[in-house]
Amino acid sequence: MTTRRTGMAGLRAGGNRRRAGIAVAGFVAAAALGIGGCNYSFVAGAGLPDHIRTIAVLPFENETGRFELTQEIHDALLRQLPRALGLNPAGEETADVVLSGTILNYQLTAPLYRRGQQEESVQVLQREVVLQVGVEILDREEYTILWDDSRLRVVGQYLDASETEDVGRTEAIKLLVQEIVDGAQSNW
Repeated sequence: MTTRRTGMAGLRAGGNRRRAGIAVAGFVAAAALGIGGCNYSFVAGAGLPDHIRTIAVLPFENETGRFELTQEIHDALLRQLPRALGLNPAGEETADVVLSGTILNYQLTAPLYRRGQQEESVQVLQREVVLQVGVEILDREEYTILWDDSRLRVVGQYLDASETEDVGRTEAIKLLVQEIVDGAQSNW
């Protein structure tokens, strides 16, 4: 034997199902229209001026005594910057934009340490590589500076007991590349 809902309770239950069905159908339709009508895309370099397709990355001038920095920074920028900005690498004479810079400072610091066993001894726990550069991206066609930062500073950290300065320097260079990408994209 089946029972049948009657009265207002039966009407409310059926009405709620219909309203829920209408709400879901409305949501699906709105989502489909929203997705189909969206003109935004996530293409690298989408915000660049139309004429910019290539970039030249020049070796940075070096005002420090750490001469290996010039090559390490140049290699990292050549590997990562064109792809990150959606550009193709090119020579200085044919590129649409040119990235140049100067390595201003390189320091080793010990921000984390504690007192050692003896009265005047110190145990260093963490060290930092502090790298400061000046960077400029020049649009060759318009002859305008698209982005520059005369005092870009990054810090790479490493544990004194288990890692070397190379680890901190590699981290600092990686952060430098990311800062240049972020800065360049923020203005385009």
